[in-house]
Amino acid sequence: MKETRKPADPATGDDVEGITAEERAAIRDWVKEKKARRGRPDAAQEEEAVLAKIAEMQDPDRSMAERLHAVIKGSAPDLMPRLWYGMPAYAKNGKVVCFFQPAEKFNSRYATLGFSDQANLDHGTMWPTAFALKELTADDEARIGGLVKKAIA
Repeated sequence: MKETRKPADPATGDDVEGITAEERAAIRDWVKEKKARRGRPDAAQEEEAVLAKIAEMQDPDRSMAERLHAVIKGSAPDLMPRLWYGMPAYAKNGKVVCFFQPAEKFNSRYATLGFSDQANLDHGTMWPTAFALKELTADDEARIGGLVKKAIA
């Protein structure tokens, strides 16, 4: 017997499983990325895909993503740019260390710079793993560069 799915709740955009349209789109992006990676794209192809995704963004997300890309590549040239759930991310040995989530991705009021559990940012019993971004100053860029260096140390 086929299971019948109910349409999304127009008030929330959630479907029966509680997955929003934005979350569903991120999952579709992840599946596309996995399929594309089967052909083992090289570093240049991966970076090209990241830069294309950044170019699709609206400002201020696009300008922040461009600046973050430059800061991350300058601070940790060994990190490989790649897409991760449709977002620019930077990986070491195939594992994502940090990523940029544009505000438009989930209709948020701010963009996010996040670090995965692969990042060596441990400090005591509690430390931040994501930072809200409304804009980037020179001081912010310097701090991010230091965090990225520490994350891969």
